[in-house]
Amino acid sequence: MWFKNLRIYRFTKPFEMGAEELQSQLAEKAFHPCGRQDLSKYGWVPPIDQDTNQEAEPLYVHACNGYLMLCAKREDKVIPASVIKEAVQERSQHIEQKEARKVFKKEQDQLKDEVMLELLPRAFSKTQRVYAYISPKDDLLLIDASSSAKAEQFMSHLRDTLGSLPVIPPASKQVPTDVMTHWLAEQSAHPPFQLEKECELSNPADSANVIRCKAQDLDADEVQSMLESGKLCTKLAVNWNDSLHCVIEDDLSIKRMKFDDQLIEQASETDADSKAQQFDQDFAVMSLELSKFCKDLFKAFGGLEKTRVI
Repeated sequence: MWFKNLRIYRFTKPFEMGAEELQSQLAEKAFHPCGRQDLSKYGWVPPIDQDTNQEAEPLYVHACNGYLMLCAKREDKVIPASVIKEAVQERSQHIEQKEARKVFKKEQDQLKDEVMLELLPRAFSKTQRVYAYISPKDDLLLIDASSSAKAEQFMSHLRDTLGSLPVIPPASKQVPTDVMTHWLAEQSAHPPFQLEKECELSNPADSANVIRCKAQDLDADEVQSMLESGKLCTKLAVNWNDSLHCVIEDDLSIKRMKFDDQLIEQASETDADSKAQQFDQDFAVMSLELSKFCKDLFKAFGGLEKTRVI
């Protein structure tokens, strides 16, 4: 359950919905598996796998210390493109030989649709889950998503579920690339952040001109010379408070988060009687740390611009 990535969004007005009301709303947009002719499905599932008791109501919200954990599930039917292409070619050749005419693109597209309909019931399914939680006390929505597309789909479904979702990405008062470039040049980050041995440097005049450094002493002459030539730091690996290792990106998204072993052990100090109890303990420790992390992150980049009311 420990988040591996972090997309942060700010509520522009307080989130006042309680766990029970949120549970009721999510239940109406719950996940249902793909039918025979469905390419994909998306919906809410319980954050914690529940006992296989068909009479128990699924719990779509896990509340802990005022934080509200949610989980969305996506199912996609997988049909290899090569299989579809081969089937369409075979049908096109059959028509051309039988009717002595050329099969053009429009008809090939129709054949592709027919092939898809026939193969869907036999297609394999691929599923993935996206976890996120709402922090009303911090006015934040935090999503464990490696890409903006996954986060956007999660928010789109949540917005559709609730009727509105007044959130925006965090806008720092200082430009993130300027701040990280300064840290790199000075070899000193804003406390309690410490630099680690990874960064990405980009030429602002040519976005394709990117240098990636891994397991590299960032005070090396070659790195410093690239900064002097005008390159900007767009990704930077840091250690926060000796509790969290991660990579900060230029939009303040966080990648490759790794919590310190001592922190994870802290969540396991009390022997859990069930997976649900262990999930609750992990969530309690993680959410507390991420609350402090976000405050320090925003402070390190000069604070946040005032949000507009939506």
